Amino acid sequence: MTERRTVFFVSDGTGITAQMLGHSLLTQFEGVDFNQVTLPFVDSAEKAEECLARIEAESASGNGQPIVFSTLVNQDVRQVVRRAKALFLDFFETFIDPLEAGLGVKSSHTIGRSHSAMDKKEYQQRIEAINFAMAHDDGASHRELGQADVILIGVSRSGKTPTSLYLALQFGVKAANYPLIPEDFQRMKLPEALRAHKGHLYGLTIASERLHEIRQERRPGSRYADLDNCRYEVEESENLMRREGIRSINSTSKSIEEIATTILRELRIQRQVY
Repeated sequence: MTERRTVFFVSDGTGITAQMLGHSLLTQFEGVDFNQVTLPFVDSAEKAEECLARIEAESASGNGQPIVFSTLVNQDVRQVVRRAKALFLDFFETFIDPLEAGLGVKSSHTIGRSHSAMDKKEYQQRIEAINFAMAHDDGASHRELGQADVILIGVSRSGKTPTSLYLALQFGVKAANYPLIPEDFQRMKLPEALRAHKGHLYGLTIASERLHEIRQERRPGSRYADLDNCRYEVEESENLMRREGIRSINSTSKSIEEIATTILRELRIQRQVY
């Protein structure tokens, strides 16, 4: 039987950092089924006691020792949660203390610095990037395409929209996306709106069978979802990108994170981390 454990990500902020770090570690354990629970904004003794009670209840349920990943900054709040009968992994103590020693400087111990709007300039840049991605989704607008850091191209449902939004949200990258359609394949040319921005184009392709599955869920039984049509569109889009010298990546078995990182590296886009 698969072992089951409940994992708590406890934070005095959004919990995003605890989730990201903790999830990266948990993926290394394939034989365990993790029930993941995020407890954000634990920023007072009262909330810490509520958090403690929830972890203790899980501990008493007989489902194995809970695991707690913590990014709690406040020492008093941290000590309350530490009383839980759980495996307690403190990212703050693990990394901040060695950094203080190495830098010779005390940290500010400020809550919520990693995911906040405190740095107004960087936050505003990210919001602008998100708005840009939404305004330029699926070729909706040709205006200001020259401002794009990257313009993703590919057939419909090849992963352009989620990748664009991820690049904007995670890295503040202005990403547009534009669909390649049968008319483009018949002309054997890029759409007119893209030709002036060729240096910023990056292609996404996908296995025909996987594209067929995705399109079938959206429009079952349609010509759009037909496997032969999917094969035609994928083949022609790949031919067009090769002919135009546009770099591309196959999205079939890659995560959005892997696709985005490849694009940033190959186009040498300077990324911000939020």
